[in-house]
Amino acid sequence: MATGDVSELLWRPALELAALVRAGEVSSRELVAASLERIEALDGRVGAFTVLDAERALDAAEAVAPGDARPFAGVPLAVKDLFAAVAGMRQSNGSSFAESVPTRDTAAVRRLKDAGFVIVGGTKSPELGILPVTEPRRFGPARNPWDLERTPGGSSGGSGAAVAAGMVPIAHGSDGGGSLRIPAACCGLVGLKPSRGRISHGPELGDSFLATDGVLTRTVADTAAALDVLAGYEPGDATWACPPREPFAAAATREPGRLRVALTLEPPFEMEVDPVQAAAAREAAELLASLGHEVVEATPPWRDPETFRVFTVLWAGLIGTSVGGLAARAGREPEPGELEPLSMELYRKGRETDAVAYLLAQARLQGLARRIVGFFAEHDVVLTPSLAQRPLPIGALDPCSADPWDDFRRSGQFMPFTAIVNVTGQPAIALPLQHGDDGLPLAVQLIGRPEDEATLLALGAQLEAARPWADRRPPLTAG
Repeated sequence: MATGDVSELLWRPALELAALVRAGEVSSRELVAASLERIEALDGRVGAFTVLDAERALDAAEAVAPGDARPFAGVPLAVKDLFAAVAGMRQSNGSSFAESVPTRDTAAVRRLKDAGFVIVGGTKSPELGILPVTEPRRFGPARNPWDLERTPGGSSGGSGAAVAAGMVPIAHGSDGGGSLRIPAACCGLVGLKPSRGRISHGPELGDSFLATDGVLTRTVADTAAALDVLAGYEPGDATWACPPREPFAAAATREPGRLRVALTLEPPFEMEVDPVQAAAAREAAELLASLGHEVVEATPPWRDPETFRVFTVLWAGLIGTSVGGLAARAGREPEPGELEPLSMELYRKGRETDAVAYLLAQARLQGLARRIVGFFAEHDVVLTPSLAQRPLPIGALDPCSADPWDDFRRSGQFMPFTAIVNVTGQPAIALPLQHGDDGLPLAVQLIGRPEDEATLLALGAQLEAARPWADRRPPLTAG
């Protein structure tokens, strides 16, 4: 098959590509070579990747033969360069401090490989995944393929940019405060944050109160099938989500039934919501009503003036733990200038916070989570804007500014609807239902009941059928 024809295939869903490889209509090597060629052609402008693993990717692709029954056999994939270890591939976590080459895969990466994916490289994250934009000092900004002067979001911004630009059909990411849903919203993709405990952090890490792995895709079906791959208990996990009643891929093919949907435009923090973002949510509510769902206006009890302060304590503790782990691996503390100013401030705050204060912060957030989850006794799904603002210009949030704490606070004004779902541990999905007059994607967020990704996937598939988005392409990729 001609290279141009194979490159065009990269816009197809990952499941379709695996079916073509299985049938012998295209080889995995052809797909991986086309992916690497697109990265070479576009990444100088987009800046999605921190590292490529071309030689090993081509070797792995050679081993994939027609008839391979694995669900994603031969499909090229990018992995977020943030604590997702790929054995033998450089890991930097967006930082100049404590770079390493892991000797074994994390559980999520191993599962992706076992499903047949071929890893082509690592994608950019902000340093330590802190900000909702992807502009690490070490590597420079990742840019939104829809507008190169705008952010693709963060912290999985490199993965979002890579999929939106057609470099790969699917990419790994993670979400500790919206880091899958924000890039999905900025780049016109599907981004599902799974339930807490759905995906293991093994083998080194234990439970995470906030963060989980996931993927960025163009279709709900790809997202569902990838969740089937990633989900499940790993030996040594202290807690885990209950297994689903049916495969997630099957849930994405069934009708969701009539659901009670609560529309809210009120974020958990006191701030303005861009009228364009609010209008998108209202239009999505009208679409849901036209599909037979009961839509009411109601807001979960998530307003608490102390939430941002308490969340900052918890986040600082997590960054402190992360940097402490990197320091232990390096055998030394970070030297001046090795961490960005915001990272260093959070690290210091984390080290200054005693264990009692940290546990009290987590307990307070758990109490808030109980109140919010109780709201779902009378509502199946909550519909919100995905973001409170349009995708930010490059440089709007600067972790190296003279006042990094101000940038950290202002980041909450960009994405107030996402982080609260990491606190509750519920599943949530960003769907690119519309396109704005500014030429950028316009998405909404659906929040589901605890451990009920199935309803979100079924509802997401219904919305996708009613308002298809997968064929949209950024002007950057024309020709």
